[in-house]
Amino acid sequence: MMNGNAAEEKEPFRPMDAEQLRKYGHKMVDFIADYYKSIEQFPVLSQVQPGYLKDHLPNAAPDQPEEFQDVLDDITKKIIPGVTHWQSPNFFGYFSASGSIAGFLGEMLCSGLNTIGFNWITFPASTELEITVLDWLAKLLNLPEKFLSSGHGGGIIQGTASEALVIVLLAARDKILGRIGRNSMDKLVVYSSDQVHSFLKKSCQIVGIHSRNFRVLQTDASSSYGIDPRNLDQAIHDDMEAGLIPFFLCATVGTTSSAAVDPLVEIGQIAEEYGMWFHVDAAYAGNACICPEYRHYLDGVEYADSFGMNPYKWLLTNFNGSCLWVKDQRDLVNSLGTNPEYLANKISRENKFVDFKDMEIPLGRRFRSLKLWMVFRLYGAENLKEHIRNHIKLARQFEELVRSDNRFEIVCPTLFSLVCFRLLPRNEDDGGYELNSELLDAVNSTGKLFFTHTIISGKYIFRFSIGATLTEERHIRESWKVIQNQATIISRKFTLQSKN
Repeated sequence: MMNGNAAEEKEPFRPMDAEQLRKYGHKMVDFIADYYKSIEQFPVLSQVQPGYLKDHLPNAAPDQPEEFQDVLDDITKKIIPGVTHWQSPNFFGYFSASGSIAGFLGEMLCSGLNTIGFNWITFPASTELEITVLDWLAKLLNLPEKFLSSGHGGGIIQGTASEALVIVLLAARDKILGRIGRNSMDKLVVYSSDQVHSFLKKSCQIVGIHSRNFRVLQTDASSSYGIDPRNLDQAIHDDMEAGLIPFFLCATVGTTSSAAVDPLVEIGQIAEEYGMWFHVDAAYAGNACICPEYRHYLDGVEYADSFGMNPYKWLLTNFNGSCLWVKDQRDLVNSLGTNPEYLANKISRENKFVDFKDMEIPLGRRFRSLKLWMVFRLYGAENLKEHIRNHIKLARQFEELVRSDNRFEIVCPTLFSLVCFRLLPRNEDDGGYELNSELLDAVNSTGKLFFTHTIISGKYIFRFSIGATLTEERHIRESWKVIQNQATIISRKFTLQSKN
């Protein structure tokens, strides 16, 4: 007869066991490798309907552990159908989430170490590696020396460009208010083009800039959808005449809608003249500027107080991690620094190293620089440049395909790897909205590719953004055939409707 106590004995719960990690880790890597091997078999845009997952999962968490293989099986059957495959070579929407083996391995190690490096003492390697790799990238971009860590400037990795924008807006706000007094808050004015990222408006709301003081400067084809310096200068002059205080200008290198580039030299000089904080957002196109032939798009960055770009958009560094450089880190620390006694330590008191917690919104932070470091180490700068050049070459090839079919038109100059085009409507009553939106839905519903749209100068246009790591020329040509075929079907439908 079995002893009662022995019958109750069971294996202790060990959520971190090296051998179990080895066993499951191998299976997970195999699972992900198989996913990439078969990624073209999946519809690029998820075809599920809202709420699909609720009926496939229990309404409560399990009381007892389940088998790992059962979990993987459910990922295949229940999760993968609800995935829009950003890493598919046929993903051409938004701006791609760049990925690579090096980026994935860096992310794996970051998760494995599972540290929270908010100050130097909590993770010295995290702070020091971040300083180093951001200096590396700044030198690749040929940024001004003021953005390097050798002086008061330097870089920090934020989560996204949106977070970076909030941070520099806070720093700019507090810097100007420190000079003119806190009671002048309602007089502060922010300037940008109508092509700037939509998050700038939200950033203004977050930091307390009234919507009436957010100046959106209209752009058009005559200025290639960049800020017209004359309009900027006039807007600033008018606001000052009204007793307001211009304090922040956000420029873009590679806008979301059309990859337009603001004239940094001209507007940077204006910002300097009026003593405004000048931020340059190059989240997407800044990546291309590691190539010498595209570096001229950053001419004028020497006037900037801050500069940002996202290596996860195009530089093979898995999401997320947005690189932000400032000419004076003290501006960020003055706005965001906190010094509770329970975080005090000898290193911070001696000011030997910056504590990144004082240059961002959250306290906790991940070892994001590890991914970028591994990408640089495993690929090298020259291969990264060729990766960018290849996508730009593919964009030019796609543009030629569009131009070869007189049913379509290129709407904006093709910059970097974004092609903006549309199917020509019979009339411009709605800017081609109905015709082109139906074509977009029809193409994306095939599951063979995915791309997105925007509206520029009242026209509904397609954005065909080439940036997925696996995309090759054959994907471009096959996608164009799908677009052409669906255009034929949609055009016939609209012709019949007009006759009736």
